[in-house]
Amino acid sequence: MTSKEPTARVRKSPEQVRSAVHEAVVDLLSDPDGAELTVPAIAQRAGVNHTSVYRRWGSHEAVLADVVTTRLERDSPLKDTGSLRGDLVAWVEAGVASIRTPEGRLLVRALALSMPGSTTAQAERVQHFRRRIASIEAIRERAAARGETPPTLEEMLDQLLAPLYVRAIFGIDPPASGYPGLLVDRLLATSKAPGAAG
Repeated sequence: MTSKEPTARVRKSPEQVRSAVHEAVVDLLSDPDGAELTVPAIAQRAGVNHTSVYRRWGSHEAVLADVVTTRLERDSPLKDTGSLRGDLVAWVEAGVASIRTPEGRLLVRALALSMPGSTTAQAERVQHFRRRIASIEAIRERAAARGETPPTLEEMLDQLLAPLYVRAIFGIDPPASGYPGLLVDRLLATSKAPGAAG
C-alpha cells in the first residue's frame, strides 16, 4: 500500500472524525516508510485537530484499541447458533477469517507491540475492550440460559483467542480446515467450570 498525503482539515461530524481516525491508523500501520503511530501523526493523516483525538481517546494506544475492537465487532459478530459449541466455533471461525486478512494481521501485531506507557493509558485502552468482553459474555449467558455450563471467560480467552493472536503475531496461518472446532473441543474437554467435562 502506498502512503497517502495528509488529508486537508475540514469540519467533520463526530462519526466522520472517528471514521477518518480509524482509516488513518490503518494507513499509518500500512505505510511502507514505517510511519510512527502517534496522536499528532494520526490527526494529520485524518485531517483533524490533534486535540480532538486526545479529547476523545486520550492516547494512541486507546485509538488502536478502538480500531481493533470496532473491526472485531464488524468482522466477528457473535452468532446465536442454538448451542454453546456452535456459538464458540462460529466465533473462532470469524476470528480465523479476520487474521487471515493483511489488515487483520497488521492490527493484531500492532496491538501486541503497543504497550501503554502509563496506568492512565492502560485504563483508556482497557475501556475500549470492555464492550467486546461484554459481548463475549453474552455467549456464556446464552449457554447458561439453555442449561449448558459454559467455560469461564478467562478459559475462553486463553484457549480460543490467545492461539489466534500468537499465530497472527508470528505470521503463521491457522490450519486450512478444522482448527476452530479443534480449539473449541479442547476447551470444552478441559474447562474447569463447575460441571464441565474433564
